[in-house]
This record gives sequence, structure tokens and C-alpha cells, in this order.
Amino acid sequence: MSGPLVVLVGPMGVGKSTVGQLLAERLGVTYRDTDDDIVAEQGRTIAEIFVDEGEPVFRAIEKAAVHRALAEHDGVLALGGGAILDADTRALLAGQRVVYLSMDVEEAVKRTGLNAARPLLAVNPRKQWRELMEARRHLYEEVATAVVATDGRMPEEVTEIALDALELKEA
Repeated sequence: MSGPLVVLVGPMGVGKSTVGQLLAERLGVTYRDTDDDIVAEQGRTIAEIFVDEGEPVFRAIEKAAVHRALAEHDGVLALGGGAILDADTRALLAGQRVVYLSMDVEEAVKRTGLNAARPLLAVNPRKQWRELMEARRHLYEEVATAVVATDGRMPEEVTEIALDALELKEA
């Protein structure tokens, strides 16, 4: 299998970055986050891209970054929350080890505060988060090799469950 050893997907604030770094450390590989790639390449935050250019432009930038990372990276890769909206991206994830990190709205409130700093949650954060999850949950599940509920769990526990689910041995 070519591409990353593990790909993490899930909603904003679920802990993909934290769990991704822990997984990479445990597996003795490198960690990469496509949101970080986008910020470095564009020289501005994702929120700024949304405000300045709009969501369609951001999604095109995101698609290119994700496809590049899937081709180049062989460690643990975390994708932005909306990356799975693109059908080509979902097709590229077929055959990959993909972990969907899930959480419910109450957990999202605890972790992110569902604040307006997140461009897709600017008006009515709880309602918008629920709507985003209704639209995306089946797509996360479609690409997932394993689903790990993160509600009430520490990142180390989520990491352990992911390793067990994927039957990966530590380095």
C-alpha cells in the first residue's frame, strides 16, 4: 500500500492533530496536517482564506493540498474536517488505513466552545455544527477503516484504541 500509514478524518476540534502526533510518535513515523500545509503555502489562516476568497476557493486549495499529501507522505496524515466532501479525495482514500475520530455536539462544545473563530460556525454554532455533521457523518464513515469515538476520552486513550483497531504495531 502506498501513501500514508494512517489517515485521520473527522470534524473540526475532534483532536486529529493531537492524536495524529501521538500516533506518529508511537509508530515511529512523521506527522503531517493538511491544514498546516495550506496555511504555510498560502501565508494566511484558513479563516482568512474563507473570508477573503470564499469556501469554493478554499475547497480547491484544500483538495490540491490533500492530494499532494496523500501522494508524498508515508507517516500519519490528518485531513481538515471538510476534506472528505470531495469525491476525488474520497476515491483516493479507498484502500488507505483511515480512522474517523467522532464526537457528539456536547463534546464539541467542551473542546472548541463552538466559537465564531471557526468560519463554518460563525452564526449559530451548535445548529451549524449539527448540520455539518449530518451532512458529513456518512462520508466520514464511507472512507473509514476504523471509527473511534473520542467523547470523554483522553488523547492517549484514543490513540491506543486507534492502534488496536488498525492492528498496527508500535515502532
